[in-house]
Amino acid sequence: MNALRGLENLGRGTVRAVEEVGYLGALLAESLYWLFVGPFRKQPVRVEAVFQQMRQVGVNAVPIVLMLAFGVGVMLAIQGIHTMKTFGAESKVVIGIALSVTREFSSLIVGILVAGRSGSAMAARIGTMVVNQEIDALRVIGINPVRYLVAPALVALLIVVPALTVLADIAALFGGAVYTSLDVGISLAAYAQDTADVLTVDDVMQGVNKAFVFAVLIALIGAANGFGATGGAEGVGKVTTRSVVMSISAIVMADMLFTFFLTR
Repeated sequence: MNALRGLENLGRGTVRAVEEVGYLGALLAESLYWLFVGPFRKQPVRVEAVFQQMRQVGVNAVPIVLMLAFGVGVMLAIQGIHTMKTFGAESKVVIGIALSVTREFSSLIVGILVAGRSGSAMAARIGTMVVNQEIDALRVIGINPVRYLVAPALVALLIVVPALTVLADIAALFGGAVYTSLDVGISLAAYAQDTADVLTVDDVMQGVNKAFVFAVLIALIGAANGFGATGGAEGVGKVTTRSVVMSISAIVMADMLFTFFLTR
């Protein structure tokens, strides 16, 4: 009986997962529909809403992104120098920092930060509107909720998350340069020259391409959880937490797949 119950629970979980993935795909398709077809139906996505989302998600997040990215750069320098000392090659730490930052850590840190900061806010906002029946009110007056709420956030995230990733690249590389100059004695000019020699456009674009995918995941997961809110304030809290957990999990898994295929 326990085995059968376990199989039944596994089946139900699988069905729910497939349904959720399908719903995310439907949200993406509908958002793209309103972005490209909306203007021809005289229902374009509001540019003001996009800029408002860009300010909230991007501009307001710049200080924390700079601080975290700088800290990550220093951390990589500390660990890299400690490891390289074993081989007497402390100066080679520049290569490890440059590649790790641009290919991996900047996009990952930005994705997790935006998921926790803005993805949760999106889920909470939409969830509150759902439980207060404001979404139904939008439909009654002829406003599509996806066009009004999801599409502007998706566009804003697609612009802001890659931009924050490039900014994080700069801050993390600077953090690594500062610590390396203090510990190993490599000047900032020499560090910058070594970084420029080792990095290619493909290295930077690998992180930026990840950021585009992370932006889509954050927007869709936040919106999907918000639209699924039930049960008043407690339900909004649950979908907000679920949104953060799902977004970060999806970002880490997507990053793992990117890294696996792009380094083959």
